[in-house]
Amino acid sequence: MGFLKVDNVKISGIVSAVPEKVVKNMDLDLFANQQEAEKFISITGIEEKRHANIDVCTSDLCFHAAEELISKLNWNKEEIDILILVTQTPDYVVPNTSIILQDRLGLPKTCICFDVPLGCSGYVYGLSIISQFLQNGSFNKGILLVGDTLSKQCSSLDKSTYPLFGDAGCATALEFNRGSEMRFNLWSDGSGYNSIIVPDGGYRNPLAEKSLLQEADSSGNVRSKINTYMNGTEVFSFGISEVPKEIKKFMTHFDINVADVDFAIFHQANKFMNEMIRKKIGLSKEQVPYSLHKFGNTSSATIPLTISTLDDSVKNRNILMCGFGVGLSIGIVQTQIEEDFINVLLEV
Repeated sequence: MGFLKVDNVKISGIVSAVPEKVVKNMDLDLFANQQEAEKFISITGIEEKRHANIDVCTSDLCFHAAEELISKLNWNKEEIDILILVTQTPDYVVPNTSIILQDRLGLPKTCICFDVPLGCSGYVYGLSIISQFLQNGSFNKGILLVGDTLSKQCSSLDKSTYPLFGDAGCATALEFNRGSEMRFNLWSDGSGYNSIIVPDGGYRNPLAEKSLLQEADSSGNVRSKINTYMNGTEVFSFGISEVPKEIKKFMTHFDINVADVDFAIFHQANKFMNEMIRKKIGLSKEQVPYSLHKFGNTSSATIPLTISTLDDSVKNRNILMCGFGVGLSIGIVQTQIEEDFINVLLEV
């Protein structure tokens, strides 16, 4: 069982950074006509998203978010003990981007740094990792960075991915705090690894000349082997079957009632799918806020980005978060957001 309880750690603040460039799905040449674009928006809920410029990486968005967060909290950088970056779009294959960010942010050389290459469930997994470093008080302060610039990884001729993905980077501050607690359920099913995949460019299928060739699939989507491929049918089936089951198991295990949840923040790739999940769990519309209409699917950043859109309304609230997707994997966490919580949404 993937259940886990971590005591004495609180989330002190979140800053989410998105690029200024807005890409509206209604304006894309990708769709055959206005009716097709309207149908896509109606099903997915994604009206627009943000795309980073070619010279802007995930690390840049996370850097701006972290700088703002540290400043707002008035933290001494010398007291930050750990920095974790969750991303599928690092600066380089080697070295880890978190170590580069340690230097850019001016954090001490004693700061533990490493990358976690997870996607949709990555925020919750990242919280579970960093909170365990902090729980006994040996480390006091940590920064979790999450984000992706997946617009660069998608083919602009692929209707199954390009209209879905937006870019964002988020920084979350966590610190040792007696009495706080976080409760987790972590789940993985590697048999579905190829449901969302970039086939070439790793060491299983190294980059070759043929990796760059663009080919059309049976639905007319054009992509190469270094672009993101997603089997929408398999992902949808996984989302509406396994995710509600695991959330219900989590709530039963920790004796959480639906009425106890003030906000349930889900990873957001498709509003139709998310609404089916919401209804299966028995949550009201008011309990489940969305941000995908403005930002699309931002991978591991979706959950903190959605929280950043809620301003002060998350303070003193019982929050349930669930990330699910690439892997296939699911991460669920429940915690209480306190009164002194910092919450900021930046355009950079």
